[in-house]
Amino acid sequence: MPKVALYNQDGTEAGDIELNESVFGIEPNEHVVHEVVVMQRAAKRQGTHAAKTRTEVRGGGRKPWRQKGTGRARQGSIRAPQWVGGGVVFGPTPERNYKYALPKKVRRLALKSALSAKVNNDNVIVLNDLQFEQPKTKDAAAILEALNVADKTLVVTAEPNENVVRSMSNLQKVNVTTVNQLNVLDIVSHDKVIFTKNAAEKAGEVFA
Repeated sequence: MPKVALYNQDGTEAGDIELNESVFGIEPNEHVVHEVVVMQRAAKRQGTHAAKTRTEVRGGGRKPWRQKGTGRARQGSIRAPQWVGGGVVFGPTPERNYKYALPKKVRRLALKSALSAKVNNDNVIVLNDLQFEQPKTKDAAAILEALNVADKTLVVTAEPNENVVRSMSNLQKVNVTTVNQLNVLDIVSHDKVIFTKNAAEKAGEVFA
């Protein structure tokens, strides 16, 4: 089973913790990780882009030249699709939905692969506990400094904790989530992942 160091909030080591091998110790599958990241990024697209059809483009109400006798091809409007400045045929319309789904087993394998890759690269930190008496960014920054973490970091808690969220929210490179909200895109887009002990154990149970 993969074993990582367990730390206190002040940065001191508190022993080791064994993580669930079926979640944190598998051979990472980069292909499925890529597939899930593309799927998640597609789902984030707003789809608000639009192009005007020939009926929406301003102008073009008059026939540019008479139908016969000029030697040129017949034209009905300078806003027809073949004209520069004309309308677009089958262009994008607002509120297009780019979402699509991958099989649940693929998504679960990608999540395990992303977590295992972080463990293999020593980018997972487990804290014995993470508590704040009151929201305070200075205390959150002190914890990260004690852990020698200066990279983009994802903090994962077992349950929603408002004090943790509010303490970390002003730190530019830090985001907070829960085990139930953990996803592949968040994992791969952060350099370090900090779990609380309870969150690591819960992840091992939920994702196994």
